Amino acid sequence: MRLDFSHTRIIIRPGTTNMLASREQLLETIKTIMKDDPFSGAVFIFCNRKRNILKMIWWDKTGFWVAQKKLEKGQWPWPNTQEEVKQLNLDQIEMLLKGVDFFKGHEELFFSEIIRIKGKVTQINAATP
Repeated sequence: MRLDFSHTRIIIRPGTTNMLASREQLLETIKTIMKDDPFSGAVFIFCNRKRNILKMIWWDKTGFWVAQKKLEKGQWPWPNTQEEVKQLNLDQIEMLLKGVDFFKGHEELFFSEIIRIKGKVTQINAATP
């Protein structure tokens, strides 16, 4: 079975969530803390303190799906704040679920000038943003 979430809102709960939480407790978290509708069809994703277990819950019009995955080695990069979550696009969410830590990616570079000598780039002068 392959699930397609390409046209689905994916909502990440930043920080940590107790993975012993029942389905009902996760639904209550979605309603009261996340201020969202668990029946909206969105996929809600939670992560534990050790960052090695993810739990997903979503409504598919006939019932709630609850899926869990535990990494046997390593950790997921996980946003700690709502601000970090707001900046995620679908590609980044896919990378997140694959374990790619884009939060520690390269800093964005800014350049002001390219110097060419005899047609070859020999120096790029950096500028501050």
